[in-house]
Amino acid sequence: MPRLVALLLCLIQTFPVGALETSVGRLAVTKMAGGLEEPWALGFLPDGGVLITERGGRLLLLEQGRLDPVHGLPEVAVIGQGGLLDVLVPRDFAATGTIYLTFAKWQSGRPNGTGTAVARARLDPRGRQLTDWTEIFELTPGSAGGVHFGSRLVEGPDGTLFVTIGERGEADAAQDLGRENGSVIRIARDGGIPEDNPFLATPGARPAIWSYGHRNPQGAALDAAGALWVVEHGAKGGDEVNLIRRGANYGWPVISYGTHYSGKPIGEGAHKPGMEQPAFYWDPSIAPSGMMIYSGRLWPEWQGDIFVGSLKFDLISRLSGMPLAEAERLHAPETDRVRDIREAPDGSIWFLSVGNGAAYRITPE
Repeated sequence: MPRLVALLLCLIQTFPVGALETSVGRLAVTKMAGGLEEPWALGFLPDGGVLITERGGRLLLLEQGRLDPVHGLPEVAVIGQGGLLDVLVPRDFAATGTIYLTFAKWQSGRPNGTGTAVARARLDPRGRQLTDWTEIFELTPGSAGGVHFGSRLVEGPDGTLFVTIGERGEADAAQDLGRENGSVIRIARDGGIPEDNPFLATPGARPAIWSYGHRNPQGAALDAAGALWVVEHGAKGGDEVNLIRRGANYGWPVISYGTHYSGKPIGEGAHKPGMEQPAFYWDPSIAPSGMMIYSGRLWPEWQGDIFVGSLKFDLISRLSGMPLAEAERLHAPETDRVRDIREAPDGSIWFLSVGNGAAYRITPE
Protein backbone atom coordinates (compact mmCIF):
# COMPACT_ATOMS: atom_id res chain seq x y z
CA MET A 1 0.00 0.00 0.00
CA PRO A 2 1.47 3.41 -0.87
CA ARG A 3 2.64 5.21 2.24
CA LEU A 4 0.40 8.25 1.77
CA VAL A 5 -2.68 6.03 1.49
CA ALA A 6 -1.60 4.07 4.53
CA LEU A 7 -1.32 7.27 6.55
CA LEU A 8 -4.72 8.51 5.46
CA LEU A 9 -6.31 5.23 6.48
CA CYS A 10 -4.33 4.87 9.68
CA LEU A 11 -6.81 5.09 12.56
CA ILE A 12 -4.70 4.57 15.66
CA GLN A 13 -6.41 2.88 18.59
CA THR A 14 -4.77 4.09 21.79
CA PHE A 15 -4.33 1.47 24.44
CA PRO A 16 -1.81 0.72 27.21
CA VAL A 17 0.91 -1.46 25.78
CA GLY A 18 3.32 -1.60 28.67
CA ALA A 19 4.51 -0.17 31.92
CA LEU A 20 7.54 1.50 33.41
CA GLU A 21 8.82 0.66 36.88
CA THR A 22 9.98 3.98 38.31
CA SER A 23 10.85 5.76 41.53
CA VAL A 24 7.27 7.11 41.66
CA GLY A 25 5.70 3.71 41.08
CA ARG A 26 4.49 1.75 38.11
CA LEU A 27 3.45 3.98 35.20
CA ALA A 28 1.35 3.14 32.15
CA VAL A 29 2.79 3.47 28.65
CA THR A 30 0.19 4.01 25.91
CA LYS A 31 0.86 3.83 22.20
CA MET A 32 -0.60 6.97 20.63
CA ALA A 33 0.57 6.50 17.03
CA GLY A 34 2.39 3.84 15.05
CA GLY A 35 3.74 3.37 11.55
CA LEU A 36 6.13 6.32 11.87
CA GLU A 37 9.36 6.42 9.88
CA GLU A 38 12.32 8.09 11.60
CA PRO A 39 10.18 10.31 13.85
CA TRP A 40 12.15 13.28 15.11
CA ALA A 41 10.03 15.77 17.06
CA LEU A 42 6.71 16.40 18.80
CA GLY A 43 4.73 19.64 19.12
CA PHE A 44 1.45 20.07 21.03
CA LEU A 45 -1.32 22.22 19.59
CA PRO A 46 -3.72 24.02 21.96
CA ASP A 47 -6.75 22.14 20.59
CA GLY A 48 -5.28 18.76 21.55
CA GLY A 49 -3.66 17.88 18.22
CA VAL A 50 -0.03 16.78 18.09
CA LEU A 51 2.41 17.57 15.30
CA ILE A 52 5.07 14.95 14.53
CA THR A 53 8.02 15.40 12.19
CA GLU A 54 9.67 12.56 10.31
CA ARG A 55 13.27 13.01 9.23
CA GLY A 56 12.36 11.88 5.71
CA GLY A 57 10.48 15.13 5.14
CA ARG A 58 6.93 14.53 6.31
CA LEU A 59 4.96 16.56 8.87
CA LEU A 60 2.01 14.71 10.42
CA LEU A 61 -0.96 15.71 12.54
CA LEU A 62 -2.16 13.26 15.19
CA GLU A 63 -5.71 14.14 16.14
CA GLN A 64 -8.38 12.00 17.80
CA GLY A 65 -6.40 8.86 17.08
CA ARG A 66 -5.86 9.62 13.39
CA LEU A 67 -2.64 10.48 11.54
CA ASP A 68 -2.86 12.78 8.54
CA PRO A 69 -0.12 14.46 6.48
CA VAL A 70 0.29 18.23 6.63
CA HIS A 71 0.95 19.64 3.17
CA GLY A 72 2.94 22.67 2.05
CA LEU A 73 6.51 21.80 3.03
CA PRO A 74 9.31 22.45 0.54
CA GLU A 75 11.96 19.89 -0.35
CA VAL A 76 14.36 19.21 2.48
CA ALA A 77 17.85 17.69 2.25
CA VAL A 78 17.43 14.12 3.45
CA ILE A 79 21.05 13.13 3.90
CA GLY A 80 22.63 11.17 6.75
CA GLN A 81 21.31 12.69 9.98
CA GLY A 82 19.68 15.57 8.10
CA GLY A 83 16.11 16.04 6.97
CA LEU A 84 12.99 17.52 8.53
CA LEU A 85 13.92 17.93 12.18
CA ASP A 86 12.37 19.97 14.99
CA VAL A 87 8.96 21.63 15.29
CA LEU A 88 8.00 24.42 17.69
CA VAL A 89 4.45 25.47 18.55
CA PRO A 90 4.97 28.88 20.21
CA ARG A 91 2.99 30.19 23.14
CA ASP A 92 0.93 32.55 20.96
CA PHE A 93 -0.04 29.91 18.38
CA ALA A 94 -3.76 30.23 19.17
CA ALA A 95 -3.63 33.87 18.07
CA THR A 96 -1.16 33.62 15.17
CA GLY A 97 -1.42 30.07 13.80
CA THR A 98 2.35 30.19 13.23
CA ILE A 99 4.72 27.29 13.81
CA TYR A 100 8.50 27.02 13.39
CA LEU A 101 10.48 24.16 11.88
CA THR A 102 14.14 23.27 11.46
CA PHE A 103 15.46 21.23 8.56
CA ALA A 104 18.53 20.43 6.50
CA LYS A 105 18.68 22.50 3.33
CA TRP A 106 20.57 21.99 0.08
CA GLN A 107 22.66 25.08 -0.61
CA SER A 108 22.87 26.55 -4.08
CA GLY A 109 26.34 26.93 -5.53
CA ARG A 110 27.85 24.34 -3.16
CA PRO A 111 27.86 20.78 -4.53
CA ASN A 112 26.47 18.51 -1.79
CA GLY A 113 26.54 21.45 0.61
CA THR A 114 23.87 21.44 3.32
CA GLY A 115 23.11 23.54 6.35
CA THR A 116 20.63 23.77 9.20
CA ALA A 117 17.77 26.12 8.37
CA VAL A 118 14.80 27.56 10.26
CA ALA A 119 11.44 28.50 8.77
CA ARG A 120 8.10 29.76 9.98
CA ALA A 121 4.73 28.98 8.42
CA ARG A 122 1.04 29.31 9.18
CA LEU A 123 -0.94 26.15 9.89
CA ASP A 124 -4.50 26.32 8.58
CA PRO A 125 -7.30 25.84 11.16
CA ARG A 126 -7.84 22.23 10.07
CA GLY A 127 -4.16 21.48 10.56
CA ARG A 128 -3.70 20.03 7.08
CA GLN A 129 -1.89 22.79 5.16
CA LEU A 130 1.05 25.14 5.68
CA THR A 131 1.02 28.56 4.04
CA ASP A 132 3.26 31.65 4.10
CA TRP A 133 6.41 29.52 4.33
CA THR A 134 9.30 31.88 5.15
CA GLU A 135 12.90 30.90 5.84
CA ILE A 136 14.28 33.04 8.65
CA PHE A 137 17.74 31.51 9.14
CA GLU A 138 20.19 29.41 7.17
CA LEU A 139 23.61 28.18 8.25
CA THR A 140 26.10 29.65 5.77
CA PRO A 141 28.37 28.43 4.51
CA GLY A 142 27.09 24.91 4.91
CA SER A 143 29.15 21.75 4.88
CA ALA A 144 29.34 18.56 2.85
CA GLY A 145 28.33 15.32 4.50
CA GLY A 146 25.35 14.35 6.58
CA VAL A 147 26.30 14.61 10.24
CA HIS A 148 25.74 16.91 13.21
CA PHE A 149 22.90 19.22 12.25
CA GLY A 150 21.88 19.78 15.89
CA SER A 151 18.53 21.43 15.30
CA ARG A 152 16.45 21.82 18.46
CA LEU A 153 14.21 24.87 18.74
CA VAL A 154 13.28 26.55 22.03
CA GLU A 155 11.17 29.67 22.57
CA GLY A 156 12.85 31.95 25.05
CA PRO A 157 10.99 33.72 27.86
CA ASP A 158 10.97 36.92 25.76
CA GLY A 159 9.70 35.18 22.61
CA THR A 160 13.06 35.01 20.83
CA LEU A 161 14.16 31.67 19.40
CA PHE A 162 17.11 29.55 20.49
CA VAL A 163 18.35 27.11 17.84
CA THR A 164 21.01 24.47 18.43
CA ILE A 165 23.41 23.84 15.54
CA GLY A 166 25.94 21.03 15.28
CA GLU A 167 29.45 21.62 13.99
CA ARG A 168 28.60 19.54 10.88
CA GLY A 169 31.62 17.28 11.43
CA GLU A 170 34.02 20.24 11.20
CA ALA A 171 35.19 20.23 14.80
CA ASP A 172 37.44 23.31 14.69
CA ALA A 173 34.57 25.40 13.33
CA ALA A 174 32.94 25.20 16.77
CA GLN A 175 35.66 27.56 18.07
CA ASP A 176 35.33 30.00 15.16
CA LEU A 177 32.99 32.89 15.92
CA GLY A 178 32.99 33.63 12.21
CA ARG A 179 30.86 30.51 11.64
CA GLU A 180 27.67 29.34 13.34
CA ASN A 181 28.73 25.68 13.26
CA GLY A 182 28.74 24.21 16.77
CA SER A 183 26.72 26.97 18.41
CA VAL A 184 23.46 27.92 20.01
CA ILE A 185 22.05 30.87 18.12
CA ARG A 186 19.40 33.34 19.24
CA ILE A 187 17.22 35.09 16.69
CA ALA A 188 14.01 37.08 16.60
CA ARG A 189 10.90 35.51 15.12
CA ASP A 190 11.51 37.22 11.81
CA GLY A 191 15.14 36.09 11.76
CA GLY A 192 16.50 39.39 12.97
CA ILE A 193 19.24 39.68 15.57
CA PRO A 194 18.26 40.73 19.11
CA GLU A 195 20.13 43.80 20.30
CA ASP A 196 21.48 42.07 23.42
CA ASN A 197 23.14 39.14 21.65
CA PRO A 198 26.70 38.84 22.99
CA PHE A 199 28.85 39.14 19.84
CA LEU A 200 27.20 42.03 18.00
CA ALA A 201 30.25 44.22 18.52
CA THR A 202 32.87 41.48 17.98
CA PRO A 203 34.63 41.99 14.63
CA GLY A 204 34.10 39.07 12.28
CA ALA A 205 31.69 37.24 14.59
CA ARG A 206 28.30 35.95 13.48
CA PRO A 207 25.80 38.11 15.37
CA ALA A 208 23.27 35.31 15.90
CA ILE A 209 25.65 33.28 18.13
CA TRP A 210 24.58 33.03 21.76
CA SER A 211 27.06 30.34 22.90
CA TYR A 212 29.65 28.24 21.09
CA GLY A 213 32.04 25.30 21.42
CA HIS A 214 29.28 22.70 21.02
CA ARG A 215 29.61 19.40 19.13
CA ASN A 216 26.10 18.23 18.23
CA PRO A 217 23.38 19.51 20.57
CA GLN A 218 20.17 17.56 19.88
CA GLY A 219 18.18 18.34 23.01
CA ALA A 220 17.23 21.68 24.58
CA ALA A 221 14.71 22.98 27.10
CA LEU A 222 13.99 25.85 29.48
CA ASP A 223 13.79 25.34 33.23
CA ALA A 224 11.19 27.00 35.46
CA ALA A 225 13.42 30.05 35.89
CA GLY A 226 13.71 30.51 32.11
CA ALA A 227 17.31 29.28 31.84
CA LEU A 228 18.29 27.28 28.75
CA TRP A 229 19.73 23.77 29.09
CA VAL A 230 21.21 21.77 26.23
CA VAL A 231 22.26 18.15 25.84
CA GLU A 232 24.82 17.26 23.19
CA HIS A 233 26.54 14.23 21.74
CA GLY A 234 30.14 13.66 22.67
CA ALA A 235 32.41 11.44 20.66
CA LYS A 236 33.36 8.18 22.39
CA GLY A 237 32.18 9.21 25.83
CA GLY A 238 31.59 12.75 26.95
CA ASP A 239 27.92 13.34 26.14
CA GLU A 240 27.17 16.58 27.99
CA VAL A 241 24.34 18.42 29.70
CA ASN A 242 25.11 22.13 29.73
CA LEU A 243 23.47 25.12 31.39
CA ILE A 244 23.79 27.74 28.68
CA ARG A 245 25.22 31.14 29.55
CA ARG A 246 25.25 34.17 27.26
CA GLY A 247 28.49 34.32 25.27
CA ALA A 248 30.06 31.25 26.90
CA ASN A 249 32.45 28.77 25.25
CA TYR A 250 31.65 25.10 25.95
CA GLY A 251 34.99 23.82 24.79
CA TRP A 252 34.56 21.48 21.84
CA PRO A 253 36.99 20.30 20.44
CA VAL A 254 39.58 21.77 22.83
CA ILE A 255 38.24 20.04 25.93
CA SER A 256 36.07 16.94 26.33
CA TYR A 257 35.43 14.08 28.73
CA GLY A 258 35.44 11.64 25.82
CA THR A 259 37.94 10.35 23.30
CA HIS A 260 37.94 10.07 19.54
CA TYR A 261 36.36 6.87 18.19
CA SER A 262 39.90 5.68 17.49
CA GLY A 263 40.65 5.94 21.21
CA LYS A 264 43.00 8.90 20.81
CA PRO A 265 42.59 11.81 23.24
CA ILE A 266 40.63 14.90 22.27
CA GLY A 267 42.21 18.34 22.43
CA GLU A 268 43.91 19.45 25.63
CA GLY A 269 42.07 17.38 28.22
CA ALA A 270 38.92 18.00 30.23
CA HIS A 271 39.54 21.52 31.57
CA LYS A 272 40.83 24.85 30.28
CA PRO A 273 40.44 28.37 31.68
CA GLY A 274 37.72 30.31 29.91
CA MET A 275 35.81 27.20 28.86
CA GLU A 276 32.69 25.92 30.58
CA GLN A 277 32.37 22.62 32.41
CA PRO A 278 29.28 20.48 31.78
CA ALA A 279 26.65 20.25 34.50
CA PHE A 280 26.72 16.48 33.88
CA TYR A 281 28.33 14.09 31.41
CA TRP A 282 27.95 10.43 30.46
CA ASP A 283 30.85 8.06 29.89
CA PRO A 284 30.20 5.77 28.09
CA SER A 285 28.01 7.77 25.75
CA ILE A 286 24.25 7.15 25.71
CA ALA A 287 23.75 9.01 22.38
CA PRO A 288 21.38 11.62 23.88
CA SER A 289 18.49 13.08 21.93
CA GLY A 290 15.48 15.09 23.07
CA MET A 291 15.38 16.79 26.48
CA MET A 292 12.53 17.72 28.81
CA ILE A 293 12.56 19.53 32.17
CA TYR A 294 9.51 18.34 34.07
CA SER A 295 7.04 20.70 35.76
CA GLY A 296 5.93 18.25 38.45
CA ARG A 297 2.28 18.47 37.46
CA LEU A 298 1.48 14.74 37.71
CA TRP A 299 4.53 13.62 39.67
CA PRO A 300 5.66 16.34 42.12
CA GLU A 301 8.67 14.23 43.08
CA TRP A 302 10.07 14.86 39.60
CA GLN A 303 9.61 18.64 39.58
CA GLY A 304 12.60 20.28 37.92
CA ASP A 305 14.17 16.99 36.88
CA ILE A 306 15.75 16.62 33.44
CA PHE A 307 14.71 13.74 31.20
CA VAL A 308 16.87 12.77 28.22
CA GLY A 309 16.20 10.10 25.61
CA SER A 310 18.93 7.66 24.61
CA LEU A 311 19.40 6.45 21.06
CA LYS A 312 22.09 3.93 22.08
CA PHE A 313 20.85 2.20 25.22
CA ASP A 314 17.08 2.38 24.53
CA LEU A 315 16.10 4.24 27.68
CA ILE A 316 15.12 7.54 29.22
CA SER A 317 17.65 9.00 31.66
CA ARG A 318 16.34 11.06 34.59
CA LEU A 319 18.76 13.60 36.08
CA SER A 320 18.18 15.36 39.39
CA GLY A 321 19.84 17.25 42.21
CA MET A 322 22.61 19.78 42.59
CA PRO A 323 25.18 18.88 41.48
CA LEU A 324 23.25 17.19 38.71
CA ALA A 325 23.38 13.38 38.79
CA GLU A 326 21.64 10.52 37.02
CA ALA A 327 18.88 9.45 39.38
CA GLU A 328 17.38 6.57 37.37
CA ARG A 329 17.02 4.99 33.96
CA LEU A 330 13.56 4.27 32.61
CA HIS A 331 13.64 1.25 30.34
CA ALA A 332 10.94 -0.80 28.59
CA PRO A 333 10.44 -2.35 25.14
CA GLU A 334 8.75 0.92 24.11
CA THR A 335 11.90 3.00 24.78
CA ASP A 336 13.70 1.66 21.70
CA ARG A 337 15.91 4.51 20.39
CA VAL A 338 14.15 7.47 22.00
CA ARG A 339 14.47 10.50 19.72
CA ASP A 340 12.30 13.09 21.45
CA ILE A 341 10.65 13.52 24.85
CA ARG A 342 8.18 16.25 25.82
CA GLU A 343 5.75 17.18 28.57
CA ALA A 344 2.19 17.52 27.29
CA PRO A 345 -0.10 20.31 28.56
CA ASP A 346 -1.79 17.85 30.96
CA GLY A 347 1.53 16.85 32.56
CA SER A 348 1.81 13.47 30.85
CA ILE A 349 5.13 12.60 29.23
CA TRP A 350 5.28 11.77 25.53
CA PHE A 351 8.22 10.28 23.68
CA LEU A 352 9.10 9.14 20.17
CA SER A 353 10.70 5.76 19.54
CA VAL A 354 12.64 5.45 16.31
CA GLY A 355 13.07 1.72 16.81
CA ASN A 356 9.35 1.09 17.17
CA GLY A 357 8.25 3.82 14.76
CA ALA A 358 5.79 5.06 17.36
CA ALA A 359 4.70 7.86 19.70
CA TYR A 360 3.98 6.91 23.32
CA ARG A 361 2.41 8.61 26.33
CA ILE A 362 3.35 7.97 29.98
CA THR A 363 0.62 8.42 32.60
CA PRO A 364 -0.18 7.14 36.10
CA GLU A 365 -1.25 3.52 35.92
